[in-house]
Amino acid sequence: MDQQAIVKTFRDKGQVTIKEGNGKNLTLVKTDLWQPEMGDGWMFLLFDLFQIRSICAAFSEVSLDIVEFASKPTIYHSPVNPVVQNAPIQNGNVRFSLIRDTNWSKLLFAISQPVLARIGLDTVSADFQTDLYFPLLGPNTKEMFLGPDGDVKIIRG
Repeated sequence: MDQQAIVKTFRDKGQVTIKEGNGKNLTLVKTDLWQPEMGDGWMFLLFDLFQIRSICAAFSEVSLDIVEFASKPTIYHSPVNPVVQNAPIQNGNVRFSLIRDTNWSKLLFAISQPVLARIGLDTVSADFQTDLYFPLLGPNTKEMFLGPDGDVKIIRG
């Protein structure tokens, strides 16, 4: 994966589409460029635990521990931080995932900001292609709701 070229395209255009190892398109968009007309299915991708504070309401220690110690790729639903104005919010919640896969995490680190991602936009041509599998497309991916007071609900697991 040519991370430098991907990051350059992302910074220049505000978005980039990568065809990953499963053959699915992964579109990354700067948060300030996201529009509701872009449809559903968007989530924040994070490379660091502390980025959660920028998109979600204050978390309890229990919720932070669940994210920090999760052993499998997980998509979380949590109440949105009130300062977030432009994001795909559903029922007061945003979706996010902390990406731990080394290659994908390095790419997100190089981008150096939370990004919005949508998987499977097959109508969009890919800017780049990689043989690396995106971790959220595996069969072990879980989905959970995490509340600021420590509420936890397994959505898919």
